[in-house]
Amino acid sequence: MTYAPRPVPHSRALRLVWWSALLLCLGLLTTPANASEERQLVEKAQHTFESFMEDPNLTWFQNHINDAKAILIVPQRLRAAFFVGADGGSGIALARDEQTGEWSQPAFYVLGGLSLGLQWGGDASEVILLAMTHEALENLYTSSFKLGGDASIATGPYGGGIQGSTSANVNAAFLAFARSKGAYVGISLEGAILYASDDSNVAYYGEPVRPLDILVKGTVTNDHSANLRKSIQAATTP
Repeated sequence: MTYAPRPVPHSRALRLVWWSALLLCLGLLTTPANASEERQLVEKAQHTFESFMEDPNLTWFQNHINDAKAILIVPQRLRAAFFVGADGGSGIALARDEQTGEWSQPAFYVLGGLSLGLQWGGDASEVILLAMTHEALENLYTSSFKLGGDASIATGPYGGGIQGSTSANVNAAFLAFARSKGAYVGISLEGAILYASDDSNVAYYGEPVRPLDILVKGTVTNDHSANLRKSIQAATTP
């Protein structure tokens, strides 16, 4: 006698698809950390930041970056979808000392998210998040948090005014700016999760270290990040 396999309940199957898609996306975007890969990420982040600072469509970003308490740069955020969408990318965050105005060493993170609905295709974009509040800053000290859940997030305004956003959105904890193929694109990161990348932090600094140690305490340094920090410092010095 033969037995037919039991069907997987719909809700369980849906959860399996969700998590499989996210793990696949993050697996493609992250490889075992080593110092060379982390240095490349920092260098790409510098290129992305400097490119944003020269973009004529991002004057609001350029005029208000001085108000940010921290900045998270994701040089490449990949999105792939076949009914279930998954997106993510590796990035770095730097926090600003409120007393001295100087920027911290970079802490490494992974940004990932999922979405459902009729969708297919894929794209790549550069993303910068500005942490505008103490709430946003404190979330960066944790091992992981959900954008739109643990901290509010809105699409950052483009142009010189508040086009593409409302005054309420500008008051969100995080403002997200993104470009795809050099052109400004509005994105929603509602529901995305930001994870601290412990492996990458160890690879870059040579010892176990947490985001709080890097962004606030300054217990580790790496001279390789000097050019990136110099670029951000120049952009935020009156």
